[in-house]
Amino acid sequence: MATAVDTTDVVGEAERIHKTSAVITAALGRLLTAGSMMGNMLKGKDDSITLRVNGNGPAGSLIVVSDFNGDVRGYVQNPVVELPLNPKGKLDVGGAVGKDGLLYVLKDLGLKEPFSGSVPLVSGEIAEDITAYYAMSEQIPTVCALGVLVDTDLTVKAAGGYIIQLLPAASDATIDKLEKSIADLPSVTSMLDSGMTPEDIVRAALKDFEVEVLYTQDVEYKCNCSKDRVAKALISLGREELTQMAEDLPKAEINCHFCDKVYEFTPEELKKLI
Repeated sequence: MATAVDTTDVVGEAERIHKTSAVITAALGRLLTAGSMMGNMLKGKDDSITLRVNGNGPAGSLIVVSDFNGDVRGYVQNPVVELPLNPKGKLDVGGAVGKDGLLYVLKDLGLKEPFSGSVPLVSGEIAEDITAYYAMSEQIPTVCALGVLVDTDLTVKAAGGYIIQLLPAASDATIDKLEKSIADLPSVTSMLDSGMTPEDIVRAALKDFEVEVLYTQDVEYKCNCSKDRVAKALISLGREELTQMAEDLPKAEINCHFCDKVYEFTPEELKKLI
């Protein structure tokens, strides 16, 4: 099974909302791309997946949430981090994220309890950490490639990725064939920047296999916040704190971490929530 996605517009929207520095755009963009593909692998229309990375690097925590369409939203604790390029001359995503921590995966499949798993970070470069998650938590041999190309003006020139997974019955010959197929594959961003589509990328990655396209799906950066959801969150603060807010503030302003939208509540509205 293989899936690929062009998230240039998605990551560009995240950069616009969070005003991220180049290395954070790359880090959050890779996690958004992985989350979009992993969300799109879910079966139920109400299913969702949350990815959280905290490697104790200067970026702090990164959180991404995706629905089953692959529509995704994300947040980073520290949006501006400046680091030298890594030894390969690339943005030092691993240095920004860190690798002294865990990748957490939470799948809400509409059951009583969500499925959760976590693995130690391998590199903080995201793609290797996603591969390790599938190998350790779900025992699925997986190839994951992610990339974000940030332009000189800090906008996103190209972003995307692919995930290839082997079925349990895959033979050693199939594994060898896949390894050979992807060995000389260019980077995801260079393929996208040259005009290749996600389908082109899958066919290039599986050039030694017969490829059947099952479906295509548009994805976007999409936040599901609303004033009603924020109101429910405020209620969870409790009567005492809401009463104090209503008495002390001319109005309460609540900011959505994912899309930066601001919701205002007057003292009268807070009292109704109480």
